[in-house]
Amino acid sequence: MTDRAIPEQYLDGYAQIMAEVSATGRRLTRDEIASRRALGEQAADAGFGLRTLISAHLAAARAAWPATPGAAHSALAAVQQVIDAFAEGYERAQRLAVRQGEAARREFIDDLLYGRSDLGRLAERAERFGLRLSHAHAVAVARGPMPYDEGDPVPRQVERSLIARFGDRSILLTTKDGRLLCIAPGHQDEVLIHFAKQAHAATDGGRVAIGRSQPGPGGVVQSYEEALNALELAERLDLEDPVLRSADLLVYPVLTRDRQAMADLVVHTLGPLTTARGGAQTLLDTLTAYFDSGCVAAEAARRLSLSVRALTYRLERIHKLTGADPADSAHRYMLQTAVIGARLLDWPAKAL
Repeated sequence: MTDRAIPEQYLDGYAQIMAEVSATGRRLTRDEIASRRALGEQAADAGFGLRTLISAHLAAARAAWPATPGAAHSALAAVQQVIDAFAEGYERAQRLAVRQGEAARREFIDDLLYGRSDLGRLAERAERFGLRLSHAHAVAVARGPMPYDEGDPVPRQVERSLIARFGDRSILLTTKDGRLLCIAPGHQDEVLIHFAKQAHAATDGGRVAIGRSQPGPGGVVQSYEEALNALELAERLDLEDPVLRSADLLVYPVLTRDRQAMADLVVHTLGPLTTARGGAQTLLDTLTAYFDSGCVAAEAARRLSLSVRALTYRLERIHKLTGADPADSAHRYMLQTAVIGARLLDWPAKAL
């Protein structure tokens, strides 16, 4: 829009101001400065470029330049005042537009991620931000050691990397509750993988979860919630992977779908460990390390900084208290499921 001819309305009264200033040597009045600011705001709202507007003012000043050499100083001072006031109004309008745009974007993101608003209207608003909600989308969520806002260096760094690599691919990068989010078309998995790598590095080793691709206007909400749940599971289970896929963690929601049944299994299977000296936590950690190491005693002992003999003693103690042998394949599944349930339900720290 910067190449369009500048309408005369944005130069209204300028020639008269120049003529009076050249004749009298006076400075601009308060009302004249206010009128220049107002014209600057109007020009910004109309979408004209500031460089083109200033060029038009300079051309008009040249046309109205006084013939008397002594008036040149006053004329130049007037041009400075006019352009300064005009640019101030222009910048004020731009700042307001930016704030309004940011507010509209934040409102849209909140509605999108919370599933609020009419879906048809939401889909219309989404096109303004490059999303076609009739298609499938997936969401990646990154959590770092501190909360982030959109204007912070970390989100800007990740966004620059995404744009440099993929350009405009209907990608929306934003923040929500201090986390970084990337919303991308469901078939562009490479975008989310790149986001995960960049976010992990930019957040000094933060963790990233990727939700499954979900169709339709409500698909973004589903994928977002899956990614959040994956982050929560990773924290509860102390998973080490920096990048998690919700599709790889589907077994855990299944296990906890019937919370009471899982609580009963934990109490029935692992409850006797609470009678051990020092409580159940040490023996529970032993089982966790044993199962995480593929039931290899030497590896589990290394993870726990124990000798293999000490680890074996603990496993025998667990067998004696619970009646279930961790080394026995017939008992192993029940014990391992109960251990997972204990971690998900934060037992024994929380009573079941």
